[in-house]
Amino acid sequence: MHCIDDEKQHYRVESICRILPIPPSTYYRIKDEQDNPEKQSRRKQSDKHLMAQIKQIWQASGCRYGIRKVWHKLKQDGLPKLGRCTVERLMKQLGIQGVWRGKGKITMKQRDDQDKPDDLVKRNLTANAPNKLWVADFTYIKTKSGWVYTAFVIDVFKRVIVGWKVSNHMDTQLVLDALNQALDARGRPSGVIHHSDKGSQYLSIKYGEWLKQSGLAASVGTTGDSTSGIALRLALGRSSASLFPRSDNALAKSVNGLYKAEVIDYLKQEWDGLNDVALATLDWVHWYNYERLHSTNGYVSPVDAENIYYCSLISSGYAA
Repeated sequence: MHCIDDEKQHYRVESICRILPIPPSTYYRIKDEQDNPEKQSRRKQSDKHLMAQIKQIWQASGCRYGIRKVWHKLKQDGLPKLGRCTVERLMKQLGIQGVWRGKGKITMKQRDDQDKPDDLVKRNLTANAPNKLWVADFTYIKTKSGWVYTAFVIDVFKRVIVGWKVSNHMDTQLVLDALNQALDARGRPSGVIHHSDKGSQYLSIKYGEWLKQSGLAASVGTTGDSTSGIALRLALGRSSASLFPRSDNALAKSVNGLYKAEVIDYLKQEWDGLNDVALATLDWVHWYNYERLHSTNGYVSPVDAENIYYCSLISSGYAA
């Protein structure tokens, strides 16, 4: 601010602020507070109250929320006119920040030479109601006791995790257990499209037969999923990524990425083994489904978003 004070005799404040860059309104507000101790005191009191709210929201998220989600949560809690820049400033003062997501990794052996179901999704990962489209994938975790694997099944409509399983074995039973949990949780609906990558576990005869017996339509991605294609993109570097299509199972991989960032890489440097990971996964899935704000759901949780949908059906006189 002293720089602007020194130069405003020669240049307009707006011109100086444009170069710095600082909004002129910020400069005038700070100057007004400096000239008016009473206003400065009121702002400090307001900041103190806001900082307490911000810290409470951040801690309730397991210290995972960044500026954007804290800001939206505050607006939901009765502060609709609060600026994002204010939240950013106060979080910096508190010395807190959200979880940073790393790059995704290839999590399964993919079979390009094996017979597979058709791609029924064609990279259109959207649904107009629950139990229309599920996506499945799994990821891996290094522990003191060896590798552990976590499989997820996600309902695309509002991003609810409907099934999951943690196992010491990267086999068909892992993904079958996650699928069975999803079927039980959703009342064994029929006609659901089940979409996955070309992982050998999902292309196994046992898994395919169980999908058919359960009344689910199997779908496997065809674009941008092969191991050779991924390796080529990595070899060419990020600047060449636009030359190749992204994974057909991007939503499932996004959930894997969140899980790694918000649980595996965040909570501990070392995991003991299966039970350790399973307990943390149980807590996270519940928080993800019932508490975590999701941008595609208008910053409400997946379960709340589904409940809003069902309520709208009732108010419209339709049966689900």
